[in-house]
Amino acid sequence: MPQDENPKRFDLEDRTFEFARRARALVKRLSKTIGNVEDARQLIRSSGSVGANYIEANESLSKKDFVLRIKICRKEAKESRYWLRLLEVVDQISVERDALAQEAQELTNIFGAIIRKSE
Repeated sequence: MPQDENPKRFDLEDRTFEFARRARALVKRLSKTIGNVEDARQLIRSSGSVGANYIEANESLSKKDFVLRIKICRKEAKESRYWLRLLEVVDQISVERDALAQEAQELTNIFGAIIRKSE
């Protein structure tokens, strides 16, 4: 891989890590309703899977494996946005929830572009 591509790869690794970290911080601030507990559990899983699968994609053994992992990243980002939208939040938390939902959408778009360029 050319040297100038490495920073971009690690920037996206950092971005997906930060997304998962922010999702966890949001979950800690939620009211403990039955819906929030269940939806937060799903959000924790899907938000962490975005970055974990991106790391796996960067370690892939073939182009086909890379594309598959990136498709999983896109799926998990979409799922994270879904769980974020379901959360019951009060006003002061809604800004962060909406920002995270926007980040999930941006990650979905980024992974979609990577898939289109790789196939």
